[in-house]
Amino acid sequence: MDVLSLWPLTARAPELGAFSRVWGTARGRSVVVFGAPGVGKTRLAEEFLAQAVRGGAPQGRATASAAAARVPLGAIAHLLPTGVDLADPVRGFAQVASVLGGSGRARVVMIDDLHWLDAASAILLRQLLDAGSIRLIGTARAGEPVNEAVQLLCTDDAVCRIDLAAFDLHQVEQVVRAALGGAVGRHTVRRLYDSSGGNALYLRELVSGALTAGALTGDGEIWELAEGRMAGTPRLVELIGARLQAAGPRGRAVLELLALCEPVPLADAEAVAGMDVLLDLESAGLIRTRTDRGGTEVSLAHPLYAEVIRAGLAPLRSRRILLEQADRVRSGGAAHGLDTRRIAAWQLEATGHAEPALLIEAAALARHAHDYVQARSLLQALGENDHTTSTRVMLGEVLWQLGDAAQADAVLAAAASAATDEQGFLAVTMARAANRFWGEGDHRGTFELFESARQRVVDPACLKSLRHVEGTMRISAGDPRRGLELLEDLAEDVADSDDPVAWLNAASAIPAGLSHVGRTTEALAWAERAYRAHQGIAGQVLFAHPASQLISGVVALTAAGRFDQARATAEEAISQLDEAHAPAIRVWMIVYLGYLELLAGRVADARRWFAEVAALARALAGTSAMNLALVGLALSAALLGDVEAAETATAEANAYPTQNAYVHWNTLAAAWLHTARRDAPSTSRALLIDAAKRARASGLIFGEALLLTDSARLGDAAQAAPRLAQIAEVFDGALVPALAHLAAALAADEPTALLAAANEAAALGADLLAAEAATAASAAYARSGDSRRAAAAAQEARRHLERCGIDRPRTPLLQASQAIASLTEREREIAQMAAHGISSRDIAEALHVSVRTVQNHLQRTYAKLGVSSRGELTRALG
Repeated sequence: MDVLSLWPLTARAPELGAFSRVWGTARGRSVVVFGAPGVGKTRLAEEFLAQAVRGGAPQGRATASAAAARVPLGAIAHLLPTGVDLADPVRGFAQVASVLGGSGRARVVMIDDLHWLDAASAILLRQLLDAGSIRLIGTARAGEPVNEAVQLLCTDDAVCRIDLAAFDLHQVEQVVRAALGGAVGRHTVRRLYDSSGGNALYLRELVSGALTAGALTGDGEIWELAEGRMAGTPRLVELIGARLQAAGPRGRAVLELLALCEPVPLADAEAVAGMDVLLDLESAGLIRTRTDRGGTEVSLAHPLYAEVIRAGLAPLRSRRILLEQADRVRSGGAAHGLDTRRIAAWQLEATGHAEPALLIEAAALARHAHDYVQARSLLQALGENDHTTSTRVMLGEVLWQLGDAAQADAVLAAAASAATDEQGFLAVTMARAANRFWGEGDHRGTFELFESARQRVVDPACLKSLRHVEGTMRISAGDPRRGLELLEDLAEDVADSDDPVAWLNAASAIPAGLSHVGRTTEALAWAERAYRAHQGIAGQVLFAHPASQLISGVVALTAAGRFDQARATAEEAISQLDEAHAPAIRVWMIVYLGYLELLAGRVADARRWFAEVAALARALAGTSAMNLALVGLALSAALLGDVEAAETATAEANAYPTQNAYVHWNTLAAAWLHTARRDAPSTSRALLIDAAKRARASGLIFGEALLLTDSARLGDAAQAAPRLAQIAEVFDGALVPALAHLAAALAADEPTALLAAANEAAALGADLLAAEAATAASAAYARSGDSRRAAAAAQEARRHLERCGIDRPRTPLLQASQAIASLTEREREIAQMAAHGISSRDIAEALHVSVRTVQNHLQRTYAKLGVSSRGELTRALG
């Protein structure tokens, strides 16, 4: 794929709007775009030029340069009329102005890099501007000294200055999505943004290089970037290499140090090259400094500089720099934790080995800081005889966090064999259980592991910890009542627990268990308690990232109907886990966010989240989230009417173990796939009712409520409503009562109740359910002959549906609105003309009908759309 040919001009709407406003006025003679190198000045100016000459204005274009600046008028000589003698400036200028303005329209001239323009060219252009012979579109580098050319051409009331900044994260997503023609994973967007710094040129080269190398791939749903360093393109290396040449030999030594070891203390950088060199590097924009209470640190000004410098360093040169910096840090006094980690990493990179004690200490520090990648590197550097039970447990847990479940189990099995006491064996068992359950999806093997452990452990405290860990697994295995039973004696606070790790494990599951059985108030209290406690002791115990506690909090918030808070919590947790490079937990958080968006009716957003999880999970050596991710993808696609994608995702999902606590989503996906295929409605309803009975028997009443609700949405409200009403009586929170009210209103087919249910759902943020309820109300009004209320309800349904996003779901309940509010071709034609402000008389003349006919059509249109004026008509038609 030639990405350069596809690269679009995207995410520059404010700048394009500013240009249009200025260029359309008589005073707007010049527009100059200022920005850093590579930010996209030229590309934007080219679009300005294209817009400016669309009306047929003559154009010209030039690029100033350092070479052309040595020759008077060198940059713009090709724009000047032939035969003009500029030896006499006054006469020559008159001739140029006469020729350029001879068409009666000012020529539009684009000059790239105005800051390189020679003085003679600038003076001539200024005179032509003042005479009205030309209009100027230019680019200039920001941060450079203002030379004569820039001063002459850019300091005038008639000049519009547009300062172009680097792309922010959202703009990077827009640009890359437009270039690739499809959704891009948020983790990939973040990596591209971090690496490019939002620089448009660097971003394009990174994407192009990743495509060429096969590191950026799409699966038909989403584009994802493989882990590892991004190579970019030879052009990118040349661009950055040319930029780095400004450093000189002494400055180069500092840049090499920073490329390998950044950030470094100012004193260390000064020891390499001296303050004068550092000042020059800072002035050239190659380094930056940051000062806080810990002192001043120096780092490279752009993340890509390190990649290019590293690639050009010889191995022995790198080794020398790394070891010298390790010695500097050691000689600086007592090293803190970060210094220990860095010294170990530098030694390892330089020589391939380090002292075992240093590796173990640094690995523990990295693990406490949730830097799983560094912890793995340090632990895997230990020799077999240097490992202990605790280091093997740490390595196994780190491997699981990074998604390598099979390797983690092998390491932990070796640790179990080597464990000499019950506490060590308990730690290994807990780590193996988490890996088997969440990494491999082996529920039976997990509980067999607990049974085997109970035969070896006799200490009551250890047995209690085993019981608590088993309780967490029972909840997720779809038996919340048994799981909560096993956790009944869990201390209220971690400070009162004999085993903080077991307490954190149990506390992470209790909110989900309570949510399954309808006790969301207690669930939310436990979620808050667990997260707070985890944050308080995160540096004291080896356990998952504190953000992992937010997963069950999101489950509880969702079950309680607090969608906005659940979404904000999930997105914050994903951000934290992304920064911590904890993919195994991050995929679970994304899964639950995807299901939240499904309940909210943001089906396209949910589809993207599930596609991202599926792509990430395929890259991991093991994660049991795969089934739920693919099931969510299938359900999203089915709701959007994409039967082929839903079938593909379903087939792949069947190859992975299900999550029993959330197996209702598997049934919902199957039911909606039948609906999307237009199979007999009874097929979907039978699936849902049968699954609801099984969920009830297991105590999973939240899943039961969701299954019954969709049965009602698919036409079986009379059977579903009574049981939903019973669940609502024992289920606290706002969501399940809202579902029960919707089912009851559908069963009664009573429009007032349906509109009330729509408002209740909308207040929760369940916009698809709100749209369906309002549509059903519209249909009920229409059947009763109340066309105006039917139209008003249809309008309300459309407003709810608009909040579901651009790609809107297709459900049987929504189809009625299309028929109720449909307009005839002539009604639509007249309505559109009226909405554009055309009078009834002018409409009548244009269509060769009477004014009365126009008025009659408008009245029927008003009734269908539930509006009463032309202003409301304009809003209704969008």
